[in-house]
This record gives sequence, structure tokens and C-alpha cells, in this order.
Amino acid sequence: MKYASDELLSDKEFVLTVVKEHVYALEYASDELLSDKEFVLTAVKEIALALEYASEELKKDKEVVLTAVKEDGRALEYASEELKKDKEVVLTAVKEYGHALKYASDELLSDKEFVLTAVKEVGLALRYVSEELKKDKEVVLAAVKANGIALQYASDELRSDKEVVVEAYKSNREALQYASEKLLYDDEFNAELIRLDNELYSNNIWQRNKVIKN
Repeated sequence: MKYASDELLSDKEFVLTVVKEHVYALEYASDELLSDKEFVLTAVKEIALALEYASEELKKDKEVVLTAVKEDGRALEYASEELKKDKEVVLTAVKEYGHALKYASDELLSDKEFVLTAVKEVGLALRYVSEELKKDKEVVLAAVKANGIALQYASDELRSDKEVVVEAYKSNREALQYASEKLLYDDEFNAELIRLDNELYSNNIWQRNKVIKN
């Protein structure tokens, strides 16, 4: 597309056909096309990361950006700074791609209400929240209940918290590797894990027998 005529670089049908195969080809599209909302909407529906090449004005357009992040949360990287503060836009991106939270504004990453919503959707999003909220037990509990492996991003203090680690373990046994060493030598804590394992084993046996009987 680099060597296409100006006429072709302004041709919507031609550019879209090329973009479906090579999104970076948008770099050579005319400014007129990259400022055309209808064209850009069509492009980001096909390949969300096409948002990178849209005009600055369209990167501020909530409809365009929402359309892109619904298709691929990574497109949030190319949204305007203002829309990286928008709860609806960021949460939509996070639901599609959990790690999209790293592109959110610092303001949102320190907003407890928003972060609680985000980590309930994607536990591993805890990785990107403010250090203060990684120390917040309510936030961390919500994250590890969604995905026990999120324990690795909790504060040192909360990785020593029995309730938090037990909830992480319930979600994913592999989470135990992120518990504090001190807690792993705690007799009361280990007794709780054994109880949980026995309970899980008993429930599995009951479910298996129920299936066999039916």
C-alpha cells in the first residue's frame, strides 16, 4: 500500500480490503480516511488495533473506542487519555482482555469501587492496581476468589493473611506457592488446608456415587 496512488489511499473499499490482511497498512491511508468516523468504525470492527492509526479526534470518540475494545481489549492502549479514565470503556476492555487494565489511568487504578468491579471480573487484573489497593483486604479477597493466582500480586502482609490465602487456595491450589513462608509453617493454617482437601475429596466421592446411581 506504500506505493499506492493517492486516489487508492482514499478509497474505503480498497483500504479495508488491505487492512483485513495487514493492519499496519493503515499507516499509509489518507488523513481524510483516518478522520472518517464511519470508515474507522468499520475498520476497528474488523481489526480493533486499527485504532492506533485513527485520527486523534477519533481516539477521543467514545463510540469508536468502545467498539474497538469490545473486539480486543488491547486497543485501549490507543485511546485518548480522557477515555482511559472512563470506567465503562476500561471495564469493557478488561472484560475482553484482563491485562488491558495496565493502560488505565492512575486515577482509575486507585479507585477502589472501580478496581473491585474489575478484579471480580478478572482476578489477575490485581497486578496493575495501585500499591495501596494491593494492601486492601476487600480488594484482594475479591481478586483471589476470582482467580487464586492473583495472590502473587497482593501485599506481603496479605500473603500472610490466613483468610486471604485460604480463599486463594479454594480457587486454585497452585496459589499456595505465593503464600508467605511464615504462613506455610503455621499449624492452624495447615490444618485448615487439610480440612478443605478432605471436604473436597468427600464432595467428589459423593458426586461420583450420585452419577453412578443415576
